[in-house]
Amino acid sequence: MVLLHVKRGDESQFLLQAPGSTELEELTVQVAQVYNGRLKVQRLCSEMEELAEHGIFLPPNMQGLTDEQIEELKLKDEWGEKCIPSGGSVFKKDDIGRRNGQAPNEKLKQVLKKTIEEAKAIISKAGLSVIDESQAQLWWAAKELRRTKKLSDYVGKNEKTKIIVKIQQKGQGAPAREPIISSEEQKQLMLYYHRRQEELKKLEENDDDSCLNSPWADNTALKRHFHGVKDIKWRPR
Repeated sequence: MVLLHVKRGDESQFLLQAPGSTELEELTVQVAQVYNGRLKVQRLCSEMEELAEHGIFLPPNMQGLTDEQIEELKLKDEWGEKCIPSGGSVFKKDDIGRRNGQAPNEKLKQVLKKTIEEAKAIISKAGLSVIDESQAQLWWAAKELRRTKKLSDYVGKNEKTKIIVKIQQKGQGAPAREPIISSEEQKQLMLYYHRRQEELKKLEENDDDSCLNSPWADNTALKRHFHGVKDIKWRPR
């Protein structure tokens, strides 16, 4: 199975496994479905938060009306009579008039909030806009993975390959290429060069040529060694 790391722009989205023999028409649609499905979960989480705070929706013909208008029009919340929170409700008025104010009790409210947090954690990197499945494109290594081909036509026969693919809307052009090194690697590289510059600076400040008097710095030492005149000392008579 080829492991695909799917990204949208620079944002990591999810991992997906697929055989190399998979038709790219099928794979592109599958990636788009998973991507769009994550966005649906995001919207559901948002509505569940409102559900936990203010109960279910009012019927469409009652939404946005004041209590006086509802009474004057003799409208009735039939939905509220059928959808009663388990364990009872606590009234908490919805100021924008979309929900009936019959919020679940604290115990059920906490269950809903925990579920929302878990779902959000899973889809924390989801994008903001839905991509039409028929208009979705996958890109890898600056090349569009054309739907008429198979995955193996691009990545070869190795089923243990891991690649980074980017999902785009058709007509948006090629996405930005992946950097050669990661941001962390770049940070470490810059730190190394900074330390190196500091070391060279200290060497320049502490420039000392006394080492030139050392035996290893004598460029005639090897010649005198072969002529047998090593370690000869002279002194006045």
